[in-house]
Amino acid sequence: MAAEEPDTAGIDAERMERVLDAAAELLVRWGYRRVTVEDVARRAGVGKGTVYLHVRTKDALFLTVLLRAQRRQFADLADRMLAEPQVALPWSMSRLLYQRLRADEVSRALYLGDAEVLGRLAHEAAGALGELAARRNDVVREHFRLLREAGLIDDAITLDEQLHGWGAVTYGYFFLDGVAAQSPFAPDGPERAGELIEHAIHRLLAGPAPQHRAADVVGEVAALYRPLVDHIDAEARRRTR
Repeated sequence: MAAEEPDTAGIDAERMERVLDAAAELLVRWGYRRVTVEDVARRAGVGKGTVYLHVRTKDALFLTVLLRAQRRQFADLADRMLAEPQVALPWSMSRLLYQRLRADEVSRALYLGDAEVLGRLAHEAAGALGELAARRNDVVREHFRLLREAGLIDDAITLDEQLHGWGAVTYGYFFLDGVAAQSPFAPDGPERAGELIEHAIHRLLAGPAPQHRAADVVGEVAALYRPLVDHIDAEARRRTR
């Protein structure tokens, strides 16, 4: 009986995940400028040459880290919507995204454009992820439009105004987390902050239809986010061997 061939593809994928985990950890700990490929290889328990078997440059390595974080965010969001249709509603989605970004330092640094963490990578990421950002904006716009048509969000103000208000509230909480942690008005912990985001967005956007009607449109809404995952996969393949 012939011996089974080793699963080299599986080994390579597992090793690449270790490399990306190490790169993500060191990126948020030291910042892009200070981290070297040698540092990442040492933390991952592989040789520097092994890292270069998977990526061509330091930029490619860390851009792949950012892409992976974005992929997880969109894939998890679509899955969660299908499991819990109310997550398709902007106020529930905003609370979830706040919790996810609080827990994922790479995604948070990217979301806030944290120059201390990203350094020169911020400029590279803006170019590499520019098309993804444009696609994401189109997806969110269509997401909100579907909810407006279903009466799940209000139409008293324009769609553009709703999107602006939604972004201002959610971004504001992250911004204040960083610069006003000692404010006497700060919420009592991230869980309470998430509840306040949900409350504020609900008051801003809630429409006349009952929230359980989200189940009627959640399949269409969740499907909007799947092409973003496909796009990220294609971008990652361009940067890895």
